[in-house]
Amino acid sequence: MKRTLINNQIRTLQVRVIDETGKQLGVMNLEEGIQIARGKGLDLIQVTEKVEPPVCKIMDYGKYIYQEKKKEKTTTKGHGGLKIIRLSFKISQHDLEVRVKAAEKFLKKGDKIKVELILRGREKALADFSKNKMKQFVESLEKLTPLKIERELKREFGGLTMIISKA
Repeated sequence: MKRTLINNQIRTLQVRVIDETGKQLGVMNLEEGIQIARGKGLDLIQVTEKVEPPVCKIMDYGKYIYQEKKKEKTTTKGHGGLKIIRLSFKISQHDLEVRVKAAEKFLKKGDKIKVELILRGREKALADFSKNKMKQFVESLEKLTPLKIERELKREFGGLTMIISKA
């Protein structure tokens, strides 16, 4: 979070002041703005420095910091929108359909999907069968919603992966 300037930390002569109700009081001297804020038992907080003169708001500093932290939390929530669907070598047809429905739901939300097929032990030797399972998953999903393959089927250490998004 960026450092917020309050009261005497503000380094400019003229400021545009907004009171606690959101009403603009206009451009005034910094000292005048600080006196109005102190008269109400509040602080003069520099909201933005990008404009000339900088915009300052009269409000409680603690409340302002709380609101900024809350705003920051809501903006950082999404983690890239990559959902992981795991399939296994011995997955049944019904379980595959359940995973397809879950994938469809994620795609409709706008997320990308990383499809993993985990291979253990001797399953790694049966690559063709594994690839067919992945193709079967993609074909079933394609019947429900249009797809775009972001990353082709790729062999990795633990098995096969691919990334799919909505077309």
